Amino acid sequence: MYRGREGQWAWLLHRLSGLAILAYLMIHIVSIGSMIFGEEVYMAIHEVYDLAIFRLGLIAVTGGVLYHSLNGLRVIVMDMTGRGLAYQRQLFYLTLVLTLAGVAYTAYRVLPRVLGGY
Repeated sequence: MYRGREGQWAWLLHRLSGLAILAYLMIHIVSIGSMIFGEEVYMAIHEVYDLAIFRLGLIAVTGGVLYHSLNGLRVIVMDMTGRGLAYQRQLFYLTLVLTLAGVAYTAYRVLPRVLGGY
């Protein structure tokens, strides 16, 4: 099932997306925790989050969360149903398509702010 095929890529992307979500969570905790230093520090950090690189990062975070959750559902279907393993390749591509659709929608909503549209 693995050996460089869809199963291996699904596993690798699942691990990488999990690590990316963990990194985002750590940044989020530090950001929210900065409130103990006062509102000025908190607002200064959030002004940095208005930079274009962080807005583009929002698109990447959306992709990571979508992929990780949808692939987790794919793994559950494969493990809990008798026929899941037979369709693991199709489920992997469905996971990718749904993830890309979500990323495209997020980019559609976020890119105008990056480009100064509103």
